[in-house]
Amino acid sequence: MKKNNSIQQVTLLLLFWVLAMPLVAVGQRKQSTKLAPKYRNLFLEAGYSQKEIDAKVAKAYYDVFEGPNRVYFAVGDTMAYVSDVKNHDARTEGLSYGMMIAVQLDKKEVFDKIWRWSKKYLQHQSGPREGYFAWSINPEIMKKNSEGSASDGELYYVTSLLFASNKWGNNTGINYYNEARRILDAMWKKDGTGNIYNLINTEHKQITFVPEGNSYNWTDPSYHLPAFYEVWALYAKDGHEAFYKACADTSRVFLHRACHPVTGLNSDYTEFSGAPHPTRWMPPGFRYDSWRVPMNIAMDYTWFGKDKTWQEDYAKRFQNFLRSKGMDTYDDQFNLDGTKPDFILQAGSVPKLRHSIGLVATAATASLVNKDKNKVDFVKAVWNAKLEPYEDGYFDPYYDGLMYLFSLMHLSGKYQIIQPK
Repeated sequence: MKKNNSIQQVTLLLLFWVLAMPLVAVGQRKQSTKLAPKYRNLFLEAGYSQKEIDAKVAKAYYDVFEGPNRVYFAVGDTMAYVSDVKNHDARTEGLSYGMMIAVQLDKKEVFDKIWRWSKKYLQHQSGPREGYFAWSINPEIMKKNSEGSASDGELYYVTSLLFASNKWGNNTGINYYNEARRILDAMWKKDGTGNIYNLINTEHKQITFVPEGNSYNWTDPSYHLPAFYEVWALYAKDGHEAFYKACADTSRVFLHRACHPVTGLNSDYTEFSGAPHPTRWMPPGFRYDSWRVPMNIAMDYTWFGKDKTWQEDYAKRFQNFLRSKGMDTYDDQFNLDGTKPDFILQAGSVPKLRHSIGLVATAATASLVNKDKNKVDFVKAVWNAKLEPYEDGYFDPYYDGLMYLFSLMHLSGKYQIIQPK
């Protein structure tokens, strides 16, 4: 009997294993399934041909990186920088944007040159800021305007390096993954020594305006990129996956609070609660930094789609507000309730409100989120926009140009999560 029982037990175990194998295989397939976002081409949906669309994106890239009004400048054969030409400096903002554009459009040489320059001239190699970057430098005399960091620069550096690792591997001259990890690992060592902190306020799980001093305790809504945190959770593999996912969720909820319930406008700077944060140089208001918020929300909607109901409502409110001010005439700065501000942040020789191509561009990306059929007017507006000087001679090929190029990439489906091959 014992022998028969043993045979029966073995038989049952074998039967169970055979039956379980398909379930195990399904589980394995589920774990290895790649992300599959739908990258819509709103230009194609609006009636433009793919040939026209590709030419439009290529022309914008040429204008920003190669043309007579370019903001990208080579240094020797192996390095290059992106410059805010009107302010005569190079910023981690623009440098890291340039790297993101380069990896998205498969411009490896451009990516590598910008990274080498950033690493050599801006990344701190020792001390309390080790691994972080000085946010601004005069590239003509190579003098740093500040040793401190602006948290969004590191955010873009890390994400673009992880994408480069996924796209090109780590054996072509630069170990992109190790460079991304160096920034992240350094970030986690910042405990206030020397008054330097984590890029993310670990108590509030929100990105800081500056990871230094009191600026560690408030934020900039345009730095809130929940999609990037999701990317870190997937590809950084540094043991902080749960924290990054929590930061993504926190940023989504934060944006609910930071954006006006009627206009959708947000202040350039806020408390972690979403309430406007006044500074010694500027009162609360929707200005240049704020332009990036609709684009960031559109990115999160397309890439991960975890907050669709609120995001769709936001996009409708935001675009309806701008449309109410005139599609060809809405200003680029507002009080949060949509009224004209008393304080105008100056860009150019005089303080002046404009109908800026940078905001035209980022506002158009909200069409990826807005379900209303009339959203196509924003898509056509950025299609017809021209990156050229205003009638009074004012011209910003840097910020306006980068926002314009980012917008064309988003709306044509060319701005994507770059997954490992």
